[in-house]
Amino acid sequence: MCATTESLTIRLDSKTKKRLNALANQTRRSKSFLAAEAIEAYLEAEEWQLGEVSAGLKELDRGESVSHTRVSKWLRSWGKAGEVFHRFS
Repeated sequence: MCATTESLTIRLDSKTKKRLNALANQTRRSKSFLAAEAIEAYLEAEEWQLGEVSAGLKELDRGESVSHTRVSKWLRSWGKAGEVFHRFS
């Protein structure tokens, strides 16, 4: 199945546009291809981050948390003999 594409007009400052042109020339890809790839990567990263934040908030709502004091104590002992290990889940 072939995905349909649509046009999108964006405004770039001149420095960014020059960089995009240079990269397009260097990679022999179109500016549209590079912009679409960049937008896709951005969306994936943002969607992942928002999903992780949402999951973390749900954990907090269920009372699944570790106090700052416990984490600090563990980090201060990290890598030392007698490291304090806490099961955080």
